[in-house]
Amino acid sequence: MKENTLLKELEEKIGYQFRNPALLTQAMSHSSYVNERHMGKLLSNERLEFLGDAVLELVTSEFLYIKYPEMPEGDATKTRASLVCEQSLAICAKEIGLGKYIFLGKGEEAGGGRERPSITSDACEALIGAIYLDGGFTSAKEFILKFILNDLENKKLFYDSKTILQERIQACHAERLHYELIREEGPDHRKLFVVQALLGDQVIGEGSGRTKKAAEQAAAYNALTENGR
Repeated sequence: MKENTLLKELEEKIGYQFRNPALLTQAMSHSSYVNERHMGKLLSNERLEFLGDAVLELVTSEFLYIKYPEMPEGDATKTRASLVCEQSLAICAKEIGLGKYIFLGKGEEAGGGRERPSITSDACEALIGAIYLDGGFTSAKEFILKFILNDLENKKLFYDSKTILQERIQACHAERLHYELIREEGPDHRKLFVVQALLGDQVIGEGSGRTKKAAEQAAAYNALTENGR
């Protein structure tokens, strides 16, 4: 009952009511939740995440093509990457409060999984995939335009964060900016890297990502936004 109440609340929040509620349940079912209940791996949100990622890329490509007719292909590719990257999706998920609605296993729950960017961004993509299957491309596009393709300047800041941080550090500090990998989490096929941005010996930002480069971008972004550098 509690799960049904949560999902109804999520539907109201995003302004979309599912014809097939099972799709929304699956979109919010993390693999840890499914494994803990011996439900079968295919009932987790990973396949919906795969589909949602493809829908998101298509909608974002169309959006950039129409909105910025003078933008060269190379710049469009970089901009799209900034809009659909893990950290950007995690920001969108946080704005929706999506973490509250994700079904997690007890261990993942205890480990702070509701706030983990890799989990919330995956759930966001899975939600897109679920909406696409339930209501078609138009419904998925409406969700993406409303909740993902907004606040473009902030998302651009994330994509350029390493460059921006480097320029600001060089202008004001003698210490060297560098990044250190502090740990790796998860299995090889879904590895999560955690990186710290350091100014000399001082940690000024920390971030995580599916690649070391993405984790460094997240660490730089957090250094810019948290420390106002």
